[in-house]
Amino acid sequence: MRIFWTLLRRELSSFFLSLTGYVIIAAVTLLVGLSFVVLIAGVGSDPFTAPVTEMFYGTFYFWLVLLLATPVITMRLFALEKASGTFETLMTTPVGDMQVVAAKFTAAIIFYMVAWLPLLACLFIVQHFTNQAGALDGGTMGGMYLGIFLVGCVFLSMGCLASAISYSQMTAAMISFVLGVSLFSLAYLAKSTPVNAHWQTQVLAYFNLFDQMHDFARGAVDTRAVIFYVSATFLFLFLTLRVVESRRWK
Repeated sequence: MRIFWTLLRRELSSFFLSLTGYVIIAAVTLLVGLSFVVLIAGVGSDPFTAPVTEMFYGTFYFWLVLLLATPVITMRLFALEKASGTFETLMTTPVGDMQVVAAKFTAAIIFYMVAWLPLLACLFIVQHFTNQAGALDGGTMGGMYLGIFLVGCVFLSMGCLASAISYSQMTAAMISFVLGVSLFSLAYLAKSTPVNAHWQTQVLAYFNLFDQMHDFARGAVDTRAVIFYVSATFLFLFLTLRVVESRRWK
């Protein structure tokens, strides 16, 4: 466990002690703030017809942040160390492959959640200046951040896999972006396809990220969605671990 915490501190320092990390946080803050400006401007003086968190998920900005931020966060995790030659040095120390993968992914998800903290300020402003009294309701906030965390885990785990198979940060970012767009496309297809008795459409319904995130935004937690996100995250982390272990076979 001590090795894991040492690796975790090392990875976190690379995020919070570099300019790139704060540029990512600033970009996320800008897009989140812009989404609320567009949202409030669209509503005008009319009362909100739904919780503001649910309306936020209905904007394209949330998905834009998700699709763009996660590749940038994860692209350097393995690819940068491989390109600089420090990865082999790291793996010659007495650390396990699982510890390395777990530490890098945990650091990425911590930084990702920190980048979403400015969303609280936006919700506070909405609650203070509008009649949206429940903008900071505990259940709604918990469900919203649980949804952000779970969907982030899936996209970040795909980014970890992309970085593990690449020697270039740009290549890793592009692969991660393509995987994210593919999952987003499946979600759009699932949303536009009516659910019926066929098993294909029932399986496709699990990829309906839009409805799942709207449920989280209302504070409703569907265990099927949670199981899907956790299973997908572990699948991509398992593949990442296999890629890291494959260096022993060469």
